[in-house]
Amino acid sequence: MQALRAVSAANYGALTCSLRHCKWRQAAAFVLNKQNRFLCAESLTIPTPDGEPKIYPEKIQTIVSQISQLTLVEVADLNELLKKTLNISDAPIMAYAGGMPVPAGAQEEEEEAAPVMVQTSFTLKMNKFDESKKVALIKEVKARLEGFNLVQAKKFVESCPCVVKADIPKDEAEQLLEAFKAVGAECVIE
Repeated sequence: MQALRAVSAANYGALTCSLRHCKWRQAAAFVLNKQNRFLCAESLTIPTPDGEPKIYPEKIQTIVSQISQLTLVEVADLNELLKKTLNISDAPIMAYAGGMPVPAGAQEEEEEAAPVMVQTSFTLKMNKFDESKKVALIKEVKARLEGFNLVQAKKFVESCPCVVKADIPKDEAEQLLEAFKAVGAECVIE
C-alpha cells in the first residue's frame, strides 16, 4: 500500500490521466453498444472459408426456385418490372461479351462495319543531313523548335538520326518537313 502511495504521489498526473481515460473508454463502449443494438436488424453471418460451398438463406433459395420455374416470356417481364422498380437503365454490359464466341457471319459483318482508324498524330524524324548545310540546319532547328538555344540545337543536329517532334498534327509535321528539307535535312513523317 505504501508503494502505491509513493507511486501515486510521484505520478499523480499520470494516474489521474489514466483514470480519466479508463472512464472515457467505458462510457464510449456503453454508448456504442447502446447504438449498435438499434442498427442491425439481423445477426451477421460468418463468412465461409475458401473451398467450402456457400450456404444461402432460405429466403434466397425460395426466390431462385420460383424464378427457375418461369418461362422465358415471364423472365423478360420480370426483368422489365425489376428495371422499372429499381430504376435501372438499359446499359449494355461489355465485360461479359468478350468471352462469348461470335458466329462466323456476325464476325464478318463486324469487320466490314468497323470504322477505319485515322491517324491523327504524327512523328517527324530526321535521318541524316547535308554536312555543308549544317549551320543553316542548326539555325532552323533553333528557330522552329521551342526551348532550343544554339548549343542545344547543335547537339541535337549532331545526334542525328533523331526524333524532331512527336505527336503533332499532320499539317505541322508537313511544314517542319518542308522547312528542314530546304536546309539540307532528310526527314520522314511516321
